[in-house]
Amino acid sequence: QVQLVESGGGLVQPGGSLRLSCAASGSAFSGHAIAWYRQRPGDAREVISFITRDGSTNYADSVKGRFTLSRDNAKGMAYLQMNNLRFEDTAVYYCNAGAVFSGEYYSGGYWGQGTQVTVSS
Repeated sequence: QVQLVESGGGLVQPGGSLRLSCAASGSAFSGHAIAWYRQRPGDAREVISFITRDGSTNYADSVKGRFTLSRDNAKGMAYLQMNNLRFEDTAVYYCNAGAVFSGEYYSGGYWGQGTQVTVSS
């Protein structure tokens, strides 16, 4: 059982940066891959990055080179550093605990409540 709480969202200008945090409670955090999803208004939730149990990362093309995902298993934390933010990054961001098979992320039933990121001038 893993409970997830996201934080760090807010209002930022284009080109700015934010760091999102995902705090996990429960002893099973290190046994899960962790992913960040986002959901823009009117769109489906999409995975933008995931990190395996051993720290290997994967990024969607839309955020590659701008976002960096990391994890600290000892603290039960995952971090999404977002740089050079764009208008189209505006969304609610969610973390998820799941699994990776053959390079694909499979979401688990563990979701946080989401944190709003708004990029606006």
